[in-house]
Amino acid sequence: MRHYQACADKLGKEIVGLGKKGPLFLVGELLSFISFLVLAFFALYEKDWLMGGESVCSLITYLVIRYTDQWNDAQIDDLTRHQQTYLHEISYLQGDFNSFDEGSEFVDASHPFTFDLDVFGKDSLFNRICRTVTPGGKRMLAESLMTLPKASELDFINRKREAIDELAQMEPLRVDFLSVDSRKAFSQTGADGSLSALNDAKVLSHPSILYIADLLILGFWVTVFLSVFTPLPANVPITWGLLHIVLMIAFCAKPLKRTSVAIGKLHGEMKAYATLVNLLQQTSFKASYNQELYQRLFADKANASVAFRQLTRILDSIDRRGNEVAMLVFNVCWLNDYFIIRRYRRWQRLYADEVGMWIETVSRFDALISMATFRANEPDAGRAELADNPDEVVYEGKGLWHPFLGARAVRNDFTILNNHYYIVTGANMAGKSTFLRTIGMNCLLAMNGMPVFATSLKVSLFNLFTSMRTTDDLSRGISYFNAELLRLQQLMDSCRQHHPTLIILDEILKGTNSADKLGGSRLFLQTISRQPVTGIIATHDLALSQMADEYPDRFHCWCFEIELGTDVTYSYRITPGVAKNQNATYLLRQIICAEE
Repeated sequence: MRHYQACADKLGKEIVGLGKKGPLFLVGELLSFISFLVLAFFALYEKDWLMGGESVCSLITYLVIRYTDQWNDAQIDDLTRHQQTYLHEISYLQGDFNSFDEGSEFVDASHPFTFDLDVFGKDSLFNRICRTVTPGGKRMLAESLMTLPKASELDFINRKREAIDELAQMEPLRVDFLSVDSRKAFSQTGADGSLSALNDAKVLSHPSILYIADLLILGFWVTVFLSVFTPLPANVPITWGLLHIVLMIAFCAKPLKRTSVAIGKLHGEMKAYATLVNLLQQTSFKASYNQELYQRLFADKANASVAFRQLTRILDSIDRRGNEVAMLVFNVCWLNDYFIIRRYRRWQRLYADEVGMWIETVSRFDALISMATFRANEPDAGRAELADNPDEVVYEGKGLWHPFLGARAVRNDFTILNNHYYIVTGANMAGKSTFLRTIGMNCLLAMNGMPVFATSLKVSLFNLFTSMRTTDDLSRGISYFNAELLRLQQLMDSCRQHHPTLIILDEILKGTNSADKLGGSRLFLQTISRQPVTGIIATHDLALSQMADEYPDRFHCWCFEIELGTDVTYSYRITPGVAKNQNATYLLRQIICAEE
């Protein structure tokens, strides 16, 4: 945090320094412009060409000062966005995630694990990780947290982890990337799909049309020259210029109007992509996955930096057509609309087919940079070892803790053996649910190549399914118990389709009476244990732990024990065995006594 604060303070001082120059530039602009007007007036009145030269110098001085003033404002804006990036990271370290996207649109109660593990929504894992500046980057980050890799992707996850670790060390790149002004730029999505707006203007790209256009322009300027230096009437170049206007309206107005509507909104987006691509182009990568993405952007034949820069200039030209006087002058003198279309058609021919791939590649970098920032902000987190055991659930964790708890978390060791089941008992608030989420969330992080919250963690690639937060749906006539049954049915279907699977359950059949719950839970575990499935089950039903006595080679009991005295003491440490102490009656008795 000190580093971030120092950087923010340094930028703040630079912003203040540049801001003090603003009034000086304003005074300079006023004085130089007034000087230009005065000198120009007297130069014309007195016919003094020396004074006329001085007036021109005053005008040049005005333009230089104005350009410098605009550059100064742009610097202030850029430094302010960089400072804001550092301030956001300071807020993150202070536990405030309001500056970052929650990913609420990805919340799905029916997902195999994201709903139970708090992956999306306010104060979620996504809310902590997401720094993406592009729509595609946000989507890819969400998809990576929703989809676990297959065993065949082990090498890719290792390469991805190396890429994240490398980017985590590149703070200047990350800060520059995250400081791109993208909130307005990326208000639209699907940029690559809008770049085909001029497909119906192919005839204008024909070489013969270019020759005709060149001849028209040459003819216009010849008539202008002749009308000035010979007796040729002035109405000849005027008529020729009107012909240019008629031709532009007849052949170019409709294609350019369609283009303005279709891709005009993409101007800011393309400029933002060009900025991001330039940042990446200036960076040298060593990690193989980063190098692979880099090569996609900067191949010899189709360079993303050149393409986005050219497209931005074309879009600038289209924007300038909004000035009707400028549009008339440019079309009269240079057939501007025709050459805009021609430049765009050439751009389409060279680059349009690559844009989708480039945008996807920038989006992948965007998602990786979010993950890398998470890595940089969590120096205490560890690095998982991915086990090459495609047919088994491997989970060997030491010093595990939940990422949301920070420094106050109690760390636990836990090992999960393939096709074994772990029944976890304990009192209310003793830490059972948090521990289950710790197991699941560290699986998810490890399989995405991100830091894990453990001293060490070895994990294989497997399917994950959880059932911890079942809710009813009265609008569809689904009761709580029915919702539980549907979730268990979904779990069993998932286990049949994906091998191997780790299931994490927090109470089975909560919506029925104790005897029915016990019988149903036993039946479910006996059935699911016949499949290549490994499981952790938290329960308040101590009788369920008897399955460890009946099937000692497959079922094991662990617990979170508490101590009852003057107060309830929670250790939040998992130990072998069955919990002996419960706290519901104890706490309720304290409430009743307090009321009396």
